[in-house]
Amino acid sequence: MIELELDLGGSETAVTIDTAIVAGWTGRDRAKVEEHIAELEELGVPRPSSVPVYYRVSASRVTTAPVIESTDASSGEVEPVLLRHGGRLWVGVGSDHTDREVETYGVAVSKQLCDKPIGRSFWAYDEVAPHWDRLELRSWIGDGELYQEGTLDAILPPGELVGRAVPALKDGTIMFCGTFAAIGGIRPGTPFRYELSDPVLGRAITAEYAVRSLPIVA
Repeated sequence: MIELELDLGGSETAVTIDTAIVAGWTGRDRAKVEEHIAELEELGVPRPSSVPVYYRVSASRVTTAPVIESTDASSGEVEPVLLRHGGRLWVGVGSDHTDREVETYGVAVSKQLCDKPIGRSFWAYDEVAPHWDRLELRSWIGDGELYQEGTLDAILPPGELVGRAVPALKDGTIMFCGTFAAIGGIRPGTPFRYELSDPVLGRAITAEYAVRSLPIVA
């Protein structure tokens, strides 16, 4: 369990998070999802037990800190984030930071090892639900190199993700909802800047964090 000070719809709010979920393999195009699974299998990454799959991570991994500590083999990936608080659903943005070497023998473990940065600001879901598919995700690494870019019509809609989620999204639950392929391939980069933008209402949630490398000592 962790308590974070977040901006929910313009109101500073103390939010207690006791359950954190990372949804994987959430692409709407199932043929492309299967193709990607097959590509990763060739690299030694195990096939998921279901599509989509819901990984559990420690709630204490969720952070708004400007710096996290992780391995040289780890990297971020921008994702929309759903938060259930006060009986309402909120939308934000986060990074599913993951150790890529550990991923080859245990995807769940690779995610559980790493902190999960999120932006402090969240929008009410009902404000963006009518134009959800037009919301845009982007991330940048290093000195501003574009790393990921796309619209949410490539990811399963929230109703489907929430409806299948295990455990169910009760108050105090946060869920990372999936991402896009990295432009030029997965690779580390610090700082990692990420953004969820709303072209309809003309606003964006942007956040950034740096990665402090931890040595691997035999």
